[in-house]
Amino acid sequence: MDSFSISELSQYSGIKPHTIRIWEKRYHALKPNRSRGNTRHYDSIQLKRLLNISGLLGADYKISELCAMPDEKLKSLHGAKLNPTVPATADYFVSQLIAAALTYDEPRFVNIFSHCLLRYGLREAYVLVLYPALTRIGLMWLNDSLPTANEHFISNLIRQKLYTAIDSLPPPKPGSPTWILFLPENEFHEIGLLLAFYLIRLSGQKVIYLGGNVPESSLREAVNDVKPENMLMFFVHHDLPGNIKKYLDRISRDLNVQQIYVAAKRNLSSQLKSNKKLRFLGSVNEFDQLLSNQNV
Repeated sequence: MDSFSISELSQYSGIKPHTIRIWEKRYHALKPNRSRGNTRHYDSIQLKRLLNISGLLGADYKISELCAMPDEKLKSLHGAKLNPTVPATADYFVSQLIAAALTYDEPRFVNIFSHCLLRYGLREAYVLVLYPALTRIGLMWLNDSLPTANEHFISNLIRQKLYTAIDSLPPPKPGSPTWILFLPENEFHEIGLLLAFYLIRLSGQKVIYLGGNVPESSLREAVNDVKPENMLMFFVHHDLPGNIKKYLDRISRDLNVQQIYVAAKRNLSSQLKSNKKLRFLGSVNEFDQLLSNQNV
């Protein structure tokens, strides 16, 4: 698990393999291990070092200086960079959230997340920082390069922050539309759904949040009891498009809801068809615009 190829190191850090090789050759940034066949491979310590080096690029340091620094010095410089008056790119925040996940460093995560909110606000922080960071972390987990515990650690911290943001919002406007938000069975990744919860509540509308892994029978009961105008679900798990189509056909036909929204990757939504009652969403911007139009 604690062994990465240079291609994997590039995917997780966002630094191109060619650039990693140059930094190694010219500046001795990393010291890869070698297999019996003389193939490079790296461990998590070297990944964290690469994340710290890349995060400090553009902060008045030459790459040669950064590559010569010990790990503790690099880490201490990040604390100085997390100052509202010092420019920091979204890529910087992404790399540092991943580094926090690798080391179970909650104070570091909280510090980085707070500065993301200060720079971007919650919506843009999700689009520019949280989603890219979670995508890379998820890729590491799928490739068995990251323990499940690390992925759960960072996901739970982000969920906590989203719940806090939701709790700080005023009550829904009287008479506003009601939404049911849920994930179908075998869908557990709630962070995108929680962001939608925040955006809907921010628009003044009411949300009934059911969470992840909701059985179809339970969804039917909730719809019958609540009678919502709108329903939103996410598909993250890689089920067969045919199975998803059958599921969507059933709930579109049987549930008394004016509009059903489905958030899914474009390669999935392109294989499925919208109808008068069913609409696919491809981005946060599209959903945000939808809510804005409803409030006009």
